[in-house]
Amino acid sequence: MEQASLKELEAVVAIVRRGTFRAAAVDLGMSTTALSHTVNRLEAGLGVRLFNRTTRSVSLTDAGRLYMQQVAPSLQDIYAALESVRSQSETPSGTIRINAAPFAARTIISPLVLKFLRSYPEMNVDLVTEGKMVDIVNDGFDLGVRVAGLVPSDMIAVSLGRPQRHAVVGSPDYFQRHPKPMVPPDLLHHRCIRIRLPDGSLFRWRFEKDDQPVHVDVRGPITLDEASLVRTAVLEGTGLGYTMEQEVLADIEAGRLLRVLEDWTPPYPGLCLYYPGRRNLSAGVRAFLDLARELSRRTDG
Repeated sequence: MEQASLKELEAVVAIVRRGTFRAAAVDLGMSTTALSHTVNRLEAGLGVRLFNRTTRSVSLTDAGRLYMQQVAPSLQDIYAALESVRSQSETPSGTIRINAAPFAARTIISPLVLKFLRSYPEMNVDLVTEGKMVDIVNDGFDLGVRVAGLVPSDMIAVSLGRPQRHAVVGSPDYFQRHPKPMVPPDLLHHRCIRIRLPDGSLFRWRFEKDDQPVHVDVRGPITLDEASLVRTAVLEGTGLGYTMEQEVLADIEAGRLLRVLEDWTPPYPGLCLYYPGRRNLSAGVRAFLDLARELSRRTDG
């Protein structure tokens, strides 16, 4: 058989990582048809099928699972070798892949990502938002962004500065019809926007005062899994919302939303940029980390 190209090998990993040909094609910057032809060519050269494909799902065959076990780790070694070569360049170029929680991406997009692109016009950034935690090494990311407490212990973390806080908010119209809660258990008598976590479970609102944690399993007319939707529902007077402070700070300052239980939502360690402890980072990743540290110092100051 002919030797498989790096593009063909990367295609299989991308499909497994993203779960569909369509999503993998977007990641790889190619059409779904071109990606399908690439996989077909690889399978023809190998003489085995790597995927079971239907109109609704994609799954690995036994040969595909063996491929992922033996070939995928070797791809990581190739990426590391390429990064080692790129690290010798004085001018950052290429692509940085970043995985971040949605609210984290919104926090860093303007002060960090877009500033980086203006500073280094030969760089590209591929920013992927996911609520669930991923293994950034196995999934082909250079960097991750999560709150400090979620950063894996084997990663190097760079603080992005300002601590995070949650906020419980409601619209002025809502509070004309309902009394303000004074302590977290009062929320059981309110209409609240429920939050569904990435694993499908319902989030219990978390509070703390005088080092005493309190969790409340709120009730309400709607369940959402995205902060911007929670904000919209609260602004419309549907009920009380529990969200990251930065998502609603402008609304609070403008009087569109009113904050309650502020003394029950103390700050906690903020966002961190994290990456595996490799010796040879590309020039682009090094420049991005330097800018992140600058942002952290400026925020702390």
